[in-house]
Amino acid sequence: MSMIQLDTIFTGDCLQVLKTLPDESVHCCVTSPPYYALRDYGMDGQIGRETTPKEYVSRLTDVFAEVRRVLRSDGTLWLNISDTYAGKGNQGDFIDPKNPNGRNGQAIALNNKVEGCKPKDMIGIPWLLAFALRDSGWYLRNDIIWMKENPMPESVKDRCARCYEHIFLFSKSRRYHFDHLAIAEPIAEATAQRLKRGVGSNKYGTAIPGQQQRQTINQPRSHGAITDGDINPLRNKRDVWVINTVPFKGAHYAAYPPKLVETCLLAGCPEGGIVLDPFMGSGTTGMVAKRMKRHYIGIELNPEFTEMAYDRIGGDR
Repeated sequence: MSMIQLDTIFTGDCLQVLKTLPDESVHCCVTSPPYYALRDYGMDGQIGRETTPKEYVSRLTDVFAEVRRVLRSDGTLWLNISDTYAGKGNQGDFIDPKNPNGRNGQAIALNNKVEGCKPKDMIGIPWLLAFALRDSGWYLRNDIIWMKENPMPESVKDRCARCYEHIFLFSKSRRYHFDHLAIAEPIAEATAQRLKRGVGSNKYGTAIPGQQQRQTINQPRSHGAITDGDINPLRNKRDVWVINTVPFKGAHYAAYPPKLVETCLLAGCPEGGIVLDPFMGSGTTGMVAKRMKRHYIGIELNPEFTEMAYDRIGGDR
């Protein structure tokens, strides 16, 4: 395998840069591509400004085909993605003097009219992308719900306000690196006390008269405990992660919280391993990787964001 330059952010088109990276060279990928039709970063060739959702999904499928090639055979992809509503974002003739191009950089949004969708329909971008990646060879292993208790407020009055995004876990192979103990959760205190009391105190724990063997249906549940002993028993991490967003002062609209990346890396990338982020943005993936003694490789189309990311990550370059 050819040498790979570590702890580096390559500035350029992610698909073209990915093609220069060697096969099976990184342990995992943690990334959040630009969401469809929600922001305009003002860069030629940017992803997220395609005419249709189908074109958007197709471009991302090409990108993640290269990611899959670059991943080791036991590698994983942690993909943060959110949905877009059709018929949203058109300002018409109104121009806000404070934000002439709109708060997200677009005067008329591409999702104003979406083929196959009525105005106000959810487009279904996350699942369109997930199924496309599954069809292209990825194993779709988890739909993790990232729940935010401090979401952006919404003034809508005909639906519930949104407070979550998707994190899809994909693997390259049937068997892959996943450190479940590194992200295991403490069980509830009441559950721990029941486990300490053992089977004997359970009303279903004793043998049933007239039967040689206790039936499976009458066995007590294990509550998902994955450690032995009475001290700090744990359970497997569940697929709803409550992680709040954190303030970021840089000129980037969509920085995900470090805790989110930390959880993905604990499970998906061993210490000393290499994490790839083809949409580096503000550099959160690299910053967390360095803090956790992992190496990073980032790709970013916008040179200003590359500089911002290096400043956040710190250190020599």
